[in-house]
Amino acid sequence: MRTDSFSAFFHGLPDALVARKTTRLLARLAAALVLVAALATAVSAHSLDEVETMIGGNEKYFQPIDKPAPDFTLRTADGRTVQLADLRGKVVVLNFIYTSCPDVCPLHAEKIAEVQKLVNDTPMKDRVTFVMVTTDPSNDTADVLRSYGPAHGLDPVNWLFLTTIQDEPEDTTRKLAESFGHKFTKTDDGYQMHGIVTHVIDGDGTWKANFHGLKFDTVNLVTFVNALTNGTTRSHPHSEKNWWDLL
Repeated sequence: MRTDSFSAFFHGLPDALVARKTTRLLARLAAALVLVAALATAVSAHSLDEVETMIGGNEKYFQPIDKPAPDFTLRTADGRTVQLADLRGKVVVLNFIYTSCPDVCPLHAEKIAEVQKLVNDTPMKDRVTFVMVTTDPSNDTADVLRSYGPAHGLDPVNWLFLTTIQDEPEDTTRKLAESFGHKFTKTDDGYQMHGIVTHVIDGDGTWKANFHGLKFDTVNLVTFVNALTNGTTRSHPHSEKNWWDLL
């Protein structure tokens, strides 16, 4: 009896599980094909301005920026101190969450995991670091930080979950979020009111872009990161303001 490639690959698994795994595999292959096409188009661009124009033309959640990123000194769940300067030479994809957030934070983590999977399937894997910062250091203990990433599909190979160093004020990371342009405001019931922004920092420590919300196309973020890992620079000063700047 003839066995096709998919049934051979998933031989012995229940039909429902085979269907789910097949759907995920096909979706990943489709995303890879879209990414290859997008990266090929980006490679033909001669400057970062051209890449930004290409992305901005179809990505309303994209905000180009060009200024030094706010510095920080934080620590990992294992107590290792990490400064922004330690990440020089790599593109940093940075976002803020807190683990007890019941709604958008888990979705944000899973969105970053999607981006990471696409990046890590390419040679960019060793040139990009994903950094997540908790805005609730009092409750996000070392054990909580360690378990959060794997629970949401993040690969620790190039992902860091950072919190405050010992004896720093409890609101240190919330103030850091403010320096990146948005707030995490604690409420009386222990939750935090906040927006959702993914920040991109280049290998020289320059804050290059924001991707707002959860509806941005992951391929557009990966394409922008790819331009930065390739050392694409601006052909002229970026002076035009978009509507994110006006807000």
